[in-house]
Amino acid sequence: MEGYKRSDRVASRMREELTLLLRALHDPRLAGAVITRVELTDDLSFARVFVRQELIAMDEASTKKLLRGFDAAASRLRQQTGKALGLRHAPELRFVFDSGQDAAMRVEEILREIAKEKS
Repeated sequence: MEGYKRSDRVASRMREELTLLLRALHDPRLAGAVITRVELTDDLSFARVFVRQELIAMDEASTKKLLRGFDAAASRLRQQTGKALGLRHAPELRFVFDSGQDAAMRVEEILREIAKEKS
């Protein structure tokens, strides 16, 4: 893995581990939640964890509910992830809603409307 920063390698492993840990949580606010990506600072002190719910159109209320569920589980996830990855200091987890998929769906919708207008 030459050429990759340590923070990128740890972020990739962290995403995998968080995904496994997420399955063990029994918080109904996290039902159907997925971790789309993790971005770590170079010093590994902070991790921005991008989350969303699969196959569900999210409104503001459900987004807030999802993020509150993750915030409630943050310390547990941080502790278990740090232990699983063998990190001396586990990064602080900050959960962010990943709106990338929503934006992509909106672009596709606009392109369909344009194609419909042309024909």
